[in-house]
Amino acid sequence: MFEPASFGLFLVTCAIAVITPGPDTLLVLSNTFGRGRRAGFSTALGVCSGYLVHITAAILGLTAIVLASAVLFTALKLCGAIYLIYLGIRSLQSRGGFSNLEQSKGTASGSFVQGFLGNVLNPKAIIFFIAFIPQFIEPQRGNVTLQVIVLGAITIAMCLTWYTGVVLLASQIRTLLTSRPKVVAWLNRITGSLLIALGIRLVVVERRTS
Repeated sequence: MFEPASFGLFLVTCAIAVITPGPDTLLVLSNTFGRGRRAGFSTALGVCSGYLVHITAAILGLTAIVLASAVLFTALKLCGAIYLIYLGIRSLQSRGGFSNLEQSKGTASGSFVQGFLGNVLNPKAIIFFIAFIPQFIEPQRGNVTLQVIVLGAITIAMCLTWYTGVVLLASQIRTLLTSRPKVVAWLNRITGSLLIALGIRLVVVERRTS
C-alpha cells in the first residue's frame, strides 16, 4: 500500500512529532503526578480518543471546513486555549499534596474527559492531520480513505506507546516524592504554569489553508 522509503520517513517523522513535548504530554504528566497511574492512563486514552475524532473528521472533510473558516478555527483555538488555562489554574491552586482521588470512580472518567477535550480542542492536532499525513498518501497505491485510517492508527499506536512510558515514569517519580510535599507543590506550579503558557500560545496559532 505504501512505498517503503516514504513509509519509513513517515514513521520517523511521526515518532519525532509524538515525543515532542506539548499540551497532551503535559496533561498526562500533570494528572499522573497529581492523581496517580490510573488517572494518567485514563488521560492518555482520552488523548488517543481525540485523535480518532480528528481522523474521522479528516475522512469526512470536516477538518478542511474548519481550516477554511476563520470564524470556526478561531472559535476552536480560543476554546482550546481557555480550557488549557483553566486546567493550569486548577493545578496552581493545588495545595501541594498528592490527591487520593485515584480510588474514586469519578477520577478515571474525569481524566479521560480532560485528555479528550484537550486534544480535540487543540487546533495543532487538526493542522497535523490536514498538513502532515496527506504528504504520505499515495492515491495510485490504493484506497485513500484506507491509507488515512492506517496512518492515523499508526499515529495513535505511537502516541499510546509514548504516553504509557510517560505514565510509568511519572508514577515512579510520584512514589519517590510522596513524602516531599514541597517538591510536589513546585511540580504543581510548574505544570500549571506550563499549561497556562501553552494555552496563551495557542491563541496565536495560525490556520493553514494550503
